[in-house]
Amino acid sequence: MEWTRGITRVAVLTGAGISTDSGVPDYRGPDGIWTRDPAAAQAFTYDRFLSDPVLRARFWDTYAGHAAWLAEPNAAHRALAELDRSGTAVRVLTQNVDGLHQRAGLPARKVLELHGTIREVRCTGCGVRTATERTLLRVRMGDSDPRCDGCGAILKLAVVLFGEHLDPRVLDQARQIAAASQLLLAVGSSLLVEPAASLCSMAVHAGARLVIVNRDETPYDDLADEVVREPIGEALPRIVAALRANRKPTPTPAE
Repeated sequence: MEWTRGITRVAVLTGAGISTDSGVPDYRGPDGIWTRDPAAAQAFTYDRFLSDPVLRARFWDTYAGHAAWLAEPNAAHRALAELDRSGTAVRVLTQNVDGLHQRAGLPARKVLELHGTIREVRCTGCGVRTATERTLLRVRMGDSDPRCDGCGAILKLAVVLFGEHLDPRVLDQARQIAAASQLLLAVGSSLLVEPAASLCSMAVHAGARLVIVNRDETPYDDLADEVVREPIGEALPRIVAALRANRKPTPTPAE
């Protein structure tokens, strides 16, 4: 892995595939949530969520028992936290909403949650944010369509649904991090969802190396220095070990 030599700044774009070993199902994989139940994707569309109370009830019922609440970080999450502790400058740009990178030991300030988080609920009216546990308790007690205690508007998880824009401040920071990195690792993402996926080309055009770790082909494979198809839980610890071993910059030959 020649591309691991001299790397001191790493950006990691992570998708659902990095969390499947923790028991959190992905969306588009062979056994993904939307593959098994295509209609479930409708609840992740902002306009439909706001207009259809039946879909909202289905959405809240799904998340009340979501695997992410009991999930633990796996070997891939822990490897990235270990890389950070070793002295490499690591920034994670995650499409995931499960919070497992932080639970693995990465400081919250080093994790940009591009698509938000399931750990908070946001009011679509007044914008107030509260801990998700409070809303889920109401759902479990029979409130299938919880409303804001303050203004009475619809509540939603603080995640970005289809039809919503990413927070421009978060996206701008992600672009700066990608452009400043020496290596961008794209891990467990189909790289089909924009604008997050375009961080790959942005990093490459700024001079970074791109390595994609994913089971399936992605639209950005042709840009990559290497594409790794082996299981993420095996590949990422191996990559991190190589980065740690080869972190010292390669000496410039004497002229």
